[in-house]
Amino acid sequence: MSDIKTTLTTAPKALPPSDQLGFGQYFTDHMFVAKYMEGKGWYDAQILPYGPLPLDPGASVFHYGQALFEGMKAFRQADGKIVFFRPEFNHDRMAQGAERMCLEAPPLDLFMQGLHELVKVDQRWIPHEPNTALYIRPTLIGTESFLGVRPSRETMFFILLSPVGSYYSEGTKPVKIWTEEKYLRAAPGGLGAVKAGANYASSLKAALEAKKKGYAQVLWLDVEHQGIEEVGTMNVFFVFKNEIVTPALNGSILNGGTRDAIIELLHSKNLPIVERKITITEVVERLQKGELLEAFGTGTAAVISPIGELHYQGKDWVINGGQTGELSTKLYNEITSIQRGQMPDTQGWITPLV
Repeated sequence: MSDIKTTLTTAPKALPPSDQLGFGQYFTDHMFVAKYMEGKGWYDAQILPYGPLPLDPGASVFHYGQALFEGMKAFRQADGKIVFFRPEFNHDRMAQGAERMCLEAPPLDLFMQGLHELVKVDQRWIPHEPNTALYIRPTLIGTESFLGVRPSRETMFFILLSPVGSYYSEGTKPVKIWTEEKYLRAAPGGLGAVKAGANYASSLKAALEAKKKGYAQVLWLDVEHQGIEEVGTMNVFFVFKNEIVTPALNGSILNGGTRDAIIELLHSKNLPIVERKITITEVVERLQKGELLEAFGTGTAAVISPIGELHYQGKDWVINGGQTGELSTKLYNEITSIQRGQMPDTQGWITPLV
């Protein structure tokens, strides 16, 4: 598909103040939408003024939860150039998730063309200030109207844009994390490795309860409530004296883009990064022995978020004196400097807007 019809808004919005962006509170003037029908293929690719989507009340997304999304960012670099961070990774992950969700994934050329054209149209929304970006939300939903448990034969792919600042109210300061000992986010053979809307729906109750207690996020454990999986919207890393550990991808953990980038960086520095099963008991025991130096979460939204406190079994376990660790600081500075064009992109992560 090469032709994208563009209809520009007649009422452009005022830009929000860059120091009041928060996360996901504002949306740009336009969105990209394309449709798929079995036997017809992809069609009707358009850039439209941002607004409601016409969906039949019988659409499978409402009744059977056929929905998944990606999270990625575009940046305005120091020289004014606009770039994307690892967009091919997001397309690959969307395609893998679509196969699990029985949805039709957009081909790479449609994904990239829609992305580039939409950001070109709404590039005035990309903020200039440090710690800001244009968040991009590619989304895939089942749209066929029917009642009966089977995959939708129709799919809608759309992209939304949102100028953002820090994900957490704490900014880049260490956050307090609640270890969930009752609810489960995912189970082996389920949707944990897919960025499906259902995963986030199942996490809301625990996250709401944790926030009421003063914690920023939830650390999810496996079905035995021992093996560490991920933190609500982030993967997680533990820096011990002799190794850096992140839970191995086991089918119920999302393969995060920032997680993948951090592992690449650590390997490039010849640091002892290990992907393996790690339990909450091991973390607490090694913390008590003075072997846990720091911990941090990784994700597109926050990039790196240091963990200053971990609640488990009725006790708050303070990590690194509640301070940001040396390694997480270095990794955050390196990734954000590459994104901003302040450091060479030796990893091939940056894709310029064309």
